[in-house]
Amino acid sequence: METDEGSLRGDLESQSRLYEAYNELHGLAQEFETPFDAPAVLVVGHQTDGKSALVEALMGFQFNHVGGGTKTRRPITLHMKYDPDCELPLCRLVSDTDLTIAEEKSLQEIQAYIEAENMRLEHEPCQFSAKEIIIKIEYKYCPNLTIIDTPGLVAPAPGRKNRALQGQARAVESLVRAKMQHKELIILCLEDCSDWSNATTRRVVMQIDPELSRTVIVSTKLDTKIPQFARSSDVEVFLKPPPRTLDGCILGDSPFFTSVPSGRVGAGHEFVYRSNNEFKQAVFLREMEDVTYLEEKLGRPLSKEERSRIGVSSLRLFLEELLQKRYMDNVPSIIPLLEKEYRSTRRKLKETNQELSNWDEVKLKEKGRAFHDLFLTKLSLLLKGTVVAPPDKFGETLQDERVNGGAFTCSDGLQFPHKLIPNAGMRLYGGAQYHRAMAEFRFVVGGIKCPPITREEIVNACGVEDIHDGTNYSRTACVIAVAKARETFEPFLHQLGLRLVHILKRLLPISVYLLQKDGEYLSGHEVFLRRVEFAFNNFAESTERACREKCMEDLVSTTRYVTWSLHNKNRAGLRQFLDSFAGSEQSTLSSNATVASVPQEPSFGQAVNDSKHDSRPRADVKLSHLASGIDSSTCFQTTETRLADLLDSTLWNRKLAPSSERIVYALVQQIFHGIREYFLASTELKFNCFLLMPVVDKLPALLREDLESAFADDLDNIFDITHLQHSLGQRKRDLEVELKRIQRLKEKFRQIHEQLSSHQIRARMKEVLVLP
Repeated sequence: METDEGSLRGDLESQSRLYEAYNELHGLAQEFETPFDAPAVLVVGHQTDGKSALVEALMGFQFNHVGGGTKTRRPITLHMKYDPDCELPLCRLVSDTDLTIAEEKSLQEIQAYIEAENMRLEHEPCQFSAKEIIIKIEYKYCPNLTIIDTPGLVAPAPGRKNRALQGQARAVESLVRAKMQHKELIILCLEDCSDWSNATTRRVVMQIDPELSRTVIVSTKLDTKIPQFARSSDVEVFLKPPPRTLDGCILGDSPFFTSVPSGRVGAGHEFVYRSNNEFKQAVFLREMEDVTYLEEKLGRPLSKEERSRIGVSSLRLFLEELLQKRYMDNVPSIIPLLEKEYRSTRRKLKETNQELSNWDEVKLKEKGRAFHDLFLTKLSLLLKGTVVAPPDKFGETLQDERVNGGAFTCSDGLQFPHKLIPNAGMRLYGGAQYHRAMAEFRFVVGGIKCPPITREEIVNACGVEDIHDGTNYSRTACVIAVAKARETFEPFLHQLGLRLVHILKRLLPISVYLLQKDGEYLSGHEVFLRRVEFAFNNFAESTERACREKCMEDLVSTTRYVTWSLHNKNRAGLRQFLDSFAGSEQSTLSSNATVASVPQEPSFGQAVNDSKHDSRPRADVKLSHLASGIDSSTCFQTTETRLADLLDSTLWNRKLAPSSERIVYALVQQIFHGIREYFLASTELKFNCFLLMPVVDKLPALLREDLESAFADDLDNIFDITHLQHSLGQRKRDLEVELKRIQRLKEKFRQIHEQLSSHQIRARMKEVLVLP
């Protein structure tokens, strides 16, 4: 008997050391962001799924507020450890600044701390934080588990009035999704539904774990669902859903079903339970009632398999065994990881010591110049094209680019549908993103039509000449066209400049990432790096401004003086347009001639058509009519009448005739489109020549000049030697602490591995001895 008790106590001590080692490993991974797989249970559910209540039932005592609304704004990590000698929960709150410090706190103090954190985050822009609140708990009713309680997911209603809640829902889902990305975590997916076809929480979980291969599904609030089933067959389907309903291969092969009684622990009249023991007893009684009620509904006893899925105790036992198995399986792989991290930390410490010992000005300058050359190399690589930087982290879709860098917006405020632009949905950066922005500019500006022209604008543009009060419709067309063109195209010039500067400025953080990835980053020299950043951003802005001014000069020149040679490319189309309404003018003049009993002659419109075949001036045409020998006096009289009518409708008469209006409109269209084509070609050429190319051929010399000037002026301030010495000293102390912790953990896991190996050898020897 004593031997059995000693063996049991030895097993408990071994398990205790195993859990302590993993808890410390989890803390190390959180503090130093080391790639250790420390298995834990991640609880995921919506706000009304009974998430916090289930966590408390698993622990065996209450510690946090439970109810409607957001009660958890930071994930809460609970390192639970079974201690048969601990009659009351012993809680230690781990410091946010130093994870090696765990201060003992009462349950009330921990509640107050969580409430204070919720209140603090509620008034911050993000309202949620991914940094975990870590609590270590020892209790005689605690399982040996590490549980991470996440903020409850929110399903807000649509509509503008719910925008705040919608933003909060996106923030929570993003936080929970990031936590689920860790492959070592077991996901505890909570569903509050009586129909398994409603996948409220699974919808989020399956985005990260599509096969549910590391997910345990729990149906909460079982006591409220049993009365909803009218037939035993409905209960059968609920307890054992068909495979087509629950996609994938979930952990445990089937869901778990739990109920947690309502009511809080406390001494006041509003509290239901006087102690945590009463609460734990109530959880157990609720489990028994659920089993009885289910058996009544089914009309038969639950099978052993079905019974193992009902109640908090069954779920706790399953999770504890699953986590323990993960712990055991991971021990051999943890030791090489710790060894690798130990070597890496030792190398960093050696480099830090070397950096502290080398405070030579010449070496600092050499470092600065080397960083300058490497930075320019990465910059050139990004413009030419590379796939080294991950697009999901640094790339931008066209929609993201429009939000961050500005959109090409027409005067009516409308944007061109981004889906029609090639590669709009791809996350691009560098030269590829620059090229897409230019393509969108060509696409948008090239499709712009001349804005509508009103009759009032035409009449106002006629004005009065300095020598006569007649109308000059060619001048009128020029005045309208250049005004419309200037008003239309100038905003696009500014929008293009802002967009391309945004793209160029994004090259800096991506270049820094590439330098860090290749181990070429100048860490610890923030002042120097800020100077490089300032010089680069200032160069991009000033170069864009100078380039935009050159483009503005072109736009001003084409909208100040109309040079017809720029606008005659579509002269045939213009002539066809004018011919289309010349017939109406002809019929009008013909009717006038008939009334005057004058023989019919070719009209002005016909003369326009004839000009396609006769390139002689109008005066020559009129002389040919006179020389025809057929009633020349009548022909001359008709020509004079037509000419008088033409002058009356275009020069002397301010009443705008339809023909005059259409002529002005055609001329404005011709001039506007000519300015558009010239503006589009010259703008693209100038931005390529005077913005893109200077990054390649002028930026290196400018940065080097700025660098040498800084070295000559004040080297100490450029590298901030005093601050750098302090930061390096702090880094050295942190690395030394990390090295000691890794060494201690490495020794712990080595001992645990040896104990597990010896235990397995003894077990095999017993099996051999038992065999006949």
